[in-house]
Amino acid sequence: MAAQSFYESKSRLYTEAVVSFKRKIAALSLFRLLAFVASGLSGYFFFTQRSTGLLLLTLLLLALFLLLVIYAQRLKEQKALLEKLLFINTNELAILNNEPNAMDDGSLFLNGKGYAEDLDIFGPRSLFHLLNRCTTSHGKFSLATLFEHPLSDTATITQRQEAVQILSAQADQRQLITAQGLLHAEAEGNLHSIETWLQPATNLHKKKWLQILRWALPLYNIPCFLYYIATGEIAYVAVGVAASWLITARYAKYIYNQHQLISKKQSVLDQYAGILKAFAAVESGSSPVLRQLQQTALNAHVAIRKLAKLSSAFDQRLNLLVNVFLNSLILYDMQCILALEQWKERHKSNFSQWLHGVGDIECLNTLAGFAFNHPNYTYPLVHTDEALFISTEEMAHPLIAAAERVANDFETGKNNKLVLVTGSNMSGKTTFLRTLGVNLILAQSGAPVCAKRFIFSPMEILTSIRVNDSLLEHTSYFMAELQRLQKIIQRLQNNKPALVLIDEILRGTNSEDKTYGSEQFILQLLRYNCITLFATHDLTLASLENAHNGVISNFCFESIIENNTLHFDYKLQPGVARNKNASFLMKQMGIVDSA
Repeated sequence: MAAQSFYESKSRLYTEAVVSFKRKIAALSLFRLLAFVASGLSGYFFFTQRSTGLLLLTLLLLALFLLLVIYAQRLKEQKALLEKLLFINTNELAILNNEPNAMDDGSLFLNGKGYAEDLDIFGPRSLFHLLNRCTTSHGKFSLATLFEHPLSDTATITQRQEAVQILSAQADQRQLITAQGLLHAEAEGNLHSIETWLQPATNLHKKKWLQILRWALPLYNIPCFLYYIATGEIAYVAVGVAASWLITARYAKYIYNQHQLISKKQSVLDQYAGILKAFAAVESGSSPVLRQLQQTALNAHVAIRKLAKLSSAFDQRLNLLVNVFLNSLILYDMQCILALEQWKERHKSNFSQWLHGVGDIECLNTLAGFAFNHPNYTYPLVHTDEALFISTEEMAHPLIAAAERVANDFETGKNNKLVLVTGSNMSGKTTFLRTLGVNLILAQSGAPVCAKRFIFSPMEILTSIRVNDSLLEHTSYFMAELQRLQKIIQRLQNNKPALVLIDEILRGTNSEDKTYGSEQFILQLLRYNCITLFATHDLTLASLENAHNGVISNFCFESIIENNTLHFDYKLQPGVARNKNASFLMKQMGIVDSA
């Protein structure tokens, strides 16, 4: 497999690179220590001997030490990036080998609403868990929203497909986007305070006298301080320092409140800026979606990186020594708050758009990675006629391992509005319903689907598959099921095209009532603009095909008993299931006596 070979090659490359960087960092640490010790010794001899040569040597050694510190930091950042790239490739290999994805499984989005629980969209081993490569809260929210509310406009779907195709081919750049996101952990709610900080109007930077003093006082204080060092005369610098602290004290409360909102945001801002910068380098090709996002990235990443640096600089006020010394000489707090206000004034109207842009980028990156991992999957074709239509060839469930999944051909729609799917327990009825639902979600997300061919009409998805009672809400299973069916009918009354997936309804009543109720519900569904797959054990419902020829059709999954052994081929076929496995299994397990 091309994807597997790619990940294996990258894993070897990054493993070697990480080891090499560790050696470089270790060697550099030794040189840094020697430079520090040497500068200390040189400084000691300078203060004892007052030699100009020793002063120059001390300054050179200190400069060398600082350069080594900066270089070491850069090496550590490069090593950290390589470690994330190594993690990405080892994780991809694990996923290809049917191991769980190490990224977030989307359990946060489980809410018991819609089809998400029925189709295993969120949670461990879910569709979200399989695909997710998002590192930010905005990215994960964007992906979850797409899965919960897939696209319905044909042009938007096809444009999204084009973007995914172009991006999927750029594996190195895609991984760099993910790696940049992984470099910094985003704490929950970290960006909310920034958005709060952005809202109030800015006032300080509009005060001309403050802007003048911002530069005038440091220009006065620094020479006075140097004069004090040289002569011991403190009067001049004392005046400047007093003025500095009077101004700082005047706005201390405002500065403190603003700092609380923007404090310790460098990491998450660097995360978003890194993603935007990496995406700005992708080849957009002819995709309008990629070009638009790329333009956003180009405009945003420099500005957000600058905000990250300003946030980091503002955080230095927490260092008491820095706070006292720099506020005394250069109005440090005022410099920071004025720079931040200027940034806010210039960029606050775009900030929310930039964050959502990051979400869209990560969402597309996720779908593109999925496409790269499954080159045998197909990009579906959108059916543009008014009549609802689904046609598939070799469709299977993407969450089932390739070696285990069974593919099926299927077609319905136009005149055929409802498909009754019969079969014994464990034969594959429910799995087939989920297979169609999950692939339709992927299709309407712009992603490839697990099929050789897939043609579809964009539709809303309505389901009643996994129904749970609720002690908290005093709801029985039967009532919970009726409420689910009620919601389906209410949604269909909007006359929007829909795919309805129903699995064995009315289990909480007697067989006669169940059959009658099922028939009435089926007839009700025929009135609406929908395609329905109705899985059932009730073979009497199969007679509806004759009463509604061409509108209702029967398909089934058969169980096979050979040599006293039960087999399932999980192949969908026309007709009504005839074989029964319940009594056979009960005899096999010794629950009842064999005849």
